[in-house]
Amino acid sequence: MTEFTSGYDDRSARRRLAAVAQHESDAPALESIVVRYEDRPDRCTIAPRECSEEDQLTTWISANVRTFVDLADMQ
Repeated sequence: MTEFTSGYDDRSARRRLAAVAQHESDAPALESIVVRYEDRPDRCTIAPRECSEEDQLTTWISANVRTFVDLADMQ
């Protein structure tokens, strides 16, 4: 008989969540900008609210608006 393990460790997950909560105040404030298009999906870009002009070139992420979900809906 083969035993299946998912690799999920509840204690490990709880430690990671506690660490995140502990450093939550250290997290940068983020802002989002939505660009609407007529001929393709709208795009949302998320970036730190305060960063140098140099960092603005590389510290961001963009995705189609439809790929974002409300956090409360996923909990």
